[in-house]
Amino acid sequence: MNDEALIDLGEHISSEMEQVVLEAVVVNGELTISAHAEHVHHLMTFLRDDPTCRFSILVDICGVDYPERSKRFDVVYHLLSLHQNQRVRVKVQTDEVTSVPSITDVFKVANWFEREAFDMYGIRFDGHPDLRRLLTDYGFSGHPLRKDFPLTGHMELRYDDSVKRCVYEPVKLTQEFRNFDFLSPWEGPDYGTPTAQDGEAGE
Repeated sequence: MNDEALIDLGEHISSEMEQVVLEAVVVNGELTISAHAEHVHHLMTFLRDDPTCRFSILVDICGVDYPERSKRFDVVYHLLSLHQNQRVRVKVQTDEVTSVPSITDVFKVANWFEREAFDMYGIRFDGHPDLRRLLTDYGFSGHPLRKDFPLTGHMELRYDDSVKRCVYEPVKLTQEFRNFDFLSPWEGPDYGTPTAQDGEAGE
């Protein structure tokens, strides 16, 4: 779809949802709607039912973490309209304690998407019928896709032969300090490898 059609669609959504939509922008051939989080349920119902939109398929819900912001999380919804051959992205912001309205009664498929966002980021969805972890194990500590989550995790699981079962233990690193330069091996740092001239000078 060309940018003009997406701009027209964004203007239509903004005008109809004036109190809900913050911004509608088209970048790289994609329409993104930024909205107030507390009104996302109303917006999703409109996008599904409005004859100009008819976004009947919820493709995905995902989280994005910006720890430096007071509202650190973006909740991003991707919708598809087979009738209009259009796609739209909706973004709302929230923090670690403020819930976003669940849209499971608008799109049933949102159930597991919202559970995944809760599990991976700790984003809460008000009105979800069964908001519990989806991908991590029982008793898992933390939310692994947050940018401040340690790469090693907090707990490790191993089989203990003495008790004949799997046990959880705090992660213990064998090295207290590891030095990473984070550079690619093709463009890595200069470690001062001795040259032929250095060898000659030492003789």
